[in-house]
Amino acid sequence: MAMAAQLDNVDDDRVLEIVRVFDAPRSLVFKAWTDPAHTVRWMGPRGYTATHYEQDQHPGGKWRACLRRDEDGHESWQGGELREVVPPERLVFTFAWDQDDGRPGHETLVTVTFADEQGKTRMNFRQAIFASVESRDGHRGGWSSAFDRLQDLMAQARQAGES
Repeated sequence: MAMAAQLDNVDDDRVLEIVRVFDAPRSLVFKAWTDPAHTVRWMGPRGYTATHYEQDQHPGGKWRACLRRDEDGHESWQGGELREVVPPERLVFTFAWDQDDGRPGHETLVTVTFADEQGKTRMNFRQAIFASVESRDGHRGGWSSAFDRLQDLMAQARQAGES
């Protein structure tokens, strides 16, 4: 928690912040982040398929995912530890890509908050601190594309009557 408080005060060019408003109830958007059956459907940018996603949903629990590049089948693994789970308001977790030797690479802290906004959900996403501006920018593209996929999933869920 102290690390999260420290990072909340960082004004650094290696911090990524993205805000999205989804036309879906907060509980559904939160579920899309915490239910592996939903998360696997949107996790990763377009051009990648999440082939594995698991999450032990409590503070201290681990999460793990694999993204396979559709073009050539290359797999990239990522994972971390959940720090906070406050349904349906807030998720905080560490994030690191696996290195070639299987050990975690540079670790960042992700904070996602969910707020009701006139029948929709405002999601504030923050990831910090990246090893470089280039890494931050690459993640901006990846997360933005993944959130486009999440938007599509929320539209499908609304049409199917999920809430």
